[in-house]
Amino acid sequence: MPYDRERTVAFRAVQAAADLCQSVRADLGDDVLEKDDRTPVTVADFGSQALICQALQEAFPDDPVIGEEDSAALRTDAPADVRDQLLAEVRAHHPEASAETVFDWIDHGTASAYSDRFWTVDPIDGTKGFVRGDQYAIALALIVDGTLEVGALCCPHLPNRLDADPPESRGQAFLAVRGEGAVQKPLADDAAPTPIHTSNTTDPSQSRFTESFVSSHSSHDLAAQTGERLGITADPVRIDSQAKYAMVARGEAEIYLRLPRPGTDYTERIWDHAAGALIVEAAGGTVTDMHGEPLDFTHGRLLKANTGVVATNGPVHDDVIDALAAAEAA
Repeated sequence: MPYDRERTVAFRAVQAAADLCQSVRADLGDDVLEKDDRTPVTVADFGSQALICQALQEAFPDDPVIGEEDSAALRTDAPADVRDQLLAEVRAHHPEASAETVFDWIDHGTASAYSDRFWTVDPIDGTKGFVRGDQYAIALALIVDGTLEVGALCCPHLPNRLDADPPESRGQAFLAVRGEGAVQKPLADDAAPTPIHTSNTTDPSQSRFTESFVSSHSSHDLAAQTGERLGITADPVRIDSQAKYAMVARGEAEIYLRLPRPGTDYTERIWDHAAGALIVEAAGGTVTDMHGEPLDFTHGRLLKANTGVVATNGPVHDDVIDALAAAEAA
C-alpha cells in the first residue's frame, strides 16, 4: 500500500501522544505556562510533540517537521516541577530519555520552510479545550510536493457518536491516506479501524454546522448569515479543535467554517488544518478556503495563499461557497 510505513508510524505516534496527554490531563493542576500569544500550553503540549517527533526522527530521519512548539521556555523559564513532570511523562514511553534528549525531540519539530516532503504536527490542537476537559486533538500530517498524503488525528474526548454515546466511549483515532479512504478506531481497545464517510446530504437547508467553540477563532456572525442564506435552522455544534473535521468526515455535520473575523489579518497555520482536511477529503468531502480555492501547503508554516477554511461533506460545498460570498458582500 502507498505510504504503508508512514501511515503505521503516524497512527501509532498520535495514539502514544494521546496516552501521554490523557495522563497529564488526569493530574492537571496549575502547571500551565503562557506562550507569547497568551494561549495556554501545558506539559502535554511539549510531551506530545516530543513523542511524535521522536517517532518521526527515528523512522524518517531526513524528513523535516513543522510543529507548533519549541523547547525555549522549558530551557529557560519553566519551573523545575514542569520540567520534572514532562520528563516523567515521556519516560513512561522512553525510560532512557534525559531532559536534554526530550528538549531535542521537541525541537526536531521547529522547521519552518517548505520542503518537497515534510510533516506538520499540532501536539494539542485546542489547548483551551484540553484545559477545560472538553474536546482537543493531536494532529499529524505528511505533505509531499505540496499535497496532503497521510493524516492521523486523535480526539481523546470524542465519543463514537457525539450525541448518543456515554462518556466512557470517549476517545477516537482517525487515519487517512490519499486515495485510500479514511478510518476510525476507538482508543480504549484494539478493535480494527472501520471506514468512515461523509454524509450524503444534498439539501443545504438540511445541513448541520460545526464551528469553533471560541468566537475569537472564527466569525460566528458571518457563519450565521451564511446559514440563513442556506436555509439552515439547526443551531451550530461548537467544539474545540480538529474534532470538527472528524465530525464532518464521519457524517455528524455537513459544514465546518473557519472564517476570519472582520478587521483581523490572521493567517491560518498549517498544523491546525492539514490532518483534518485530508481526513475529510479521504472520507468523501471537500475542503477549500472561503473563496473555493484549494488549501496551499507550499508556504511553510502558514496558509498564506488562502483566506479561511470551508470543509463540507462534498455535495453542498458549492452552495456553501456561494452563500458565503453573498453574505460577505451584503
